Amino acid sequence: MDREVLTLSGLRAKLAENPKFLYEYIEFIYDVIDAVEGKVKAFITLRSKDDVLREADRVVDKLIEGRAGRLAGALLAVKDNIVTKGLRTTCASKILSDFIPPYNATVVDRILREDAIIIGKTNMDEFAMGSTTENSAFFPTRNPWDLSRVPGGSSGGSAAAVSALEATAALGTDTGGSVRAPAAFTATVGLKPTYGLVSRYGLIAYASSMDQVGPIGRTVTDVSIILDVISGRDVKDATSTHSRGGYREATVEPFKVLHPKLRVAVIEELVVGGVEKPVKHSFLRTLRKLESNGIDVIWLNMPISRYSLPAYYIIAMAEASSNLARYDGIRYGLHESVEGRPWYEVYTNVRTRGFGKEVKHRILLGSFVLSAGYYDEYYLRASKVRKIVRDSLLAILREHDAVISPTMPVLPPKLGERIADPLKLYAIDINTVLANLAGVPAISIPSDIVNDLPVAVQLMGNEFDEVRLVALARVVEGIINLAPLVPPLVRRYV
Repeated sequence: MDREVLTLSGLRAKLAENPKFLYEYIEFIYDVIDAVEGKVKAFITLRSKDDVLREADRVVDKLIEGRAGRLAGALLAVKDNIVTKGLRTTCASKILSDFIPPYNATVVDRILREDAIIIGKTNMDEFAMGSTTENSAFFPTRNPWDLSRVPGGSSGGSAAAVSALEATAALGTDTGGSVRAPAAFTATVGLKPTYGLVSRYGLIAYASSMDQVGPIGRTVTDVSIILDVISGRDVKDATSTHSRGGYREATVEPFKVLHPKLRVAVIEELVVGGVEKPVKHSFLRTLRKLESNGIDVIWLNMPISRYSLPAYYIIAMAEASSNLARYDGIRYGLHESVEGRPWYEVYTNVRTRGFGKEVKHRILLGSFVLSAGYYDEYYLRASKVRKIVRDSLLAILREHDAVISPTMPVLPPKLGERIADPLKLYAIDINTVLANLAGVPAISIPSDIVNDLPVAVQLMGNEFDEVRLVALARVVEGIINLAPLVPPLVRRYV
């Protein structure tokens, strides 16, 4: 298969010339899935090829008639915490293992309206609680670049599916880096939009003040095309807001929306502490490339950033303990007979059986920090730190086009390497949680291959300024000049 059609923009161009190429493309994708899915395990629920081909008939007709949508023919993987009508949605948890939603999330309705085809629901850390996709109740997903390593999380299945050529692009969710972390570990592009730019209606909640749906693709242009589709006001989500649009156009002619002299800030605390030497050296090489292409790189300090990780986890766990209280075994999901039994016995049994270790861990910690004796000491203090973090980051972004950092401070860990130690696991989110605490957009772009493993840089932009963020990301992508990367596992197919 021609590498050009592996990108969403390339596929769109090919289908405009020959709508019936869609059938060949679907056959190709399923050939790859048949060969590698048993090793990668990106999907919890995979739709049959026959179902997808039947849907393709309608899309091909619309392409021939010239009335197809912006995502016509794209085979999109959807993270399994985004509800899909009639298609099982489990959140990678036993407590929802048989849940068939009666409605679509708003983002799902929007991609379907633009003639995307959903290929399946992807694996994830249970209830999006994790950074490696090892916390799934079903199985861990493996990194297509090295099957002994994790793909990142919690949207690891979505990123692995895109990286391994099992999907055109994907939807993930990002609460503390869960789109950007797996994008970094799999050499894909992951975008976390500004909080509120994309509707959360139909997203199964983890931490409601930070959750955000975001696209994963092979290029900056690909994720910008999807952002054009999924962003915007939704009456079903009171926290959503209107979209400026024009994201794809900004990647085509980026200097139309950028300052003539670009300035990016490097927050020293995000580079010095905890960043592995190979990642740091790669990041510094990337900075030198940017400087040699006329971009000013300004190093500065943001001392409050050292408190961002504990503040994030206190707030996220508190909100998780509240959001997950609805899983009681009575209304939906895992169920036990209640006849003649006290409610607390049913409630305890269902949650003991249904939730995994990490979810229980976070519920207990969240309940603790919200308890009467500790609310002020933990949750309220963390909320104050969050406000200072936001104000400090926005002040930097007012003076610079973006903040740049390594996306992840480490190379993709081996399976089992981090999950045994929660503190080591949580620490790898150090560079990604800032954007969620502040509510600003951030994008991860592949920047290097080190020891045969992907490394990425992250750009954080000003709130609701995704147009300039994706334009700058496209410029940086061009300077780095890595072709859309294909892991060794599937190179023989292209």
